[in-house]
Amino acid sequence: MTTSLRAIAPEFLKLRHSTIVWVTFAAFALGPVMGGLSLFLLGHAGDMGTSPLSEKAKLMNFSADWPSYVGLLTQVVGVGGVVVFGFVASWLFGREYSDKTAKDLLALPASRSSIINAKIVVYAMWCLALVVANLLVGLVVGALLGLDNFDIRVITSGLNTYFATTLLVMLLGTPVSFMGIWGKGYLAPIGLVVLMLIVSQIVGAVGLGQYFPWSVPGLYSGISAEMRASLTAVSFGLVGLVAVLGYVASHWWWNRADQN
Repeated sequence: MTTSLRAIAPEFLKLRHSTIVWVTFAAFALGPVMGGLSLFLLGHAGDMGTSPLSEKAKLMNFSADWPSYVGLLTQVVGVGGVVVFGFVASWLFGREYSDKTAKDLLALPASRSSIINAKIVVYAMWCLALVVANLLVGLVVGALLGLDNFDIRVITSGLNTYFATTLLVMLLGTPVSFMGIWGKGYLAPIGLVVLMLIVSQIVGAVGLGQYFPWSVPGLYSGISAEMRASLTAVSFGLVGLVAVLGYVASHWWWNRADQN
């Protein structure tokens, strides 16, 4: 067994015995369910009257059809994914200190760098499983609601944006991982996620969201067509830069810091 596999195996073993995995899937699945309900109410406004959900869908220029629903699923990833993926990274990297198991990791026949890489691999696979599960839930909900205008070409184009948005959000997990091992617990990484969400709202409100990495996934997902058009190579480069800095900082701290 290679060094990498020695480090990855314990991570999957911990997931098998943790209920938090299913909690994240259930929490993330609220997005397509509530989104589908919003579009359903929007499409039946004449029969059922207006509702806050349908009114919000109208304000976002949605209609009760498949293209709008795929766009909504993408926005769930672009905004809600920052929270859920951030929580995943917080749990993977911070729980070792909360559960007093960090010293056990250091006793594994694996290098310290391979331990960090193993956690990042598990993080990526977990997040990817979440978005695939959400997509499947969305397909079921959309079919049950009988949404209009199913066009495979439009759906495929929407899915390209869906998975590109997923990648952007996943890249923002490395600074959260660093905060988990630097802060030795859950509080610091979750605090970072909350802070970045607040700042992204402020920066977006003043029209500078394209220059703030945590705003880029939401803008790219299509929350604002005008703001999405403002995204440039610099916007995506900043997301990549933050990802690299978080990755390098995580390795540096885990290898250099005292691990009592």
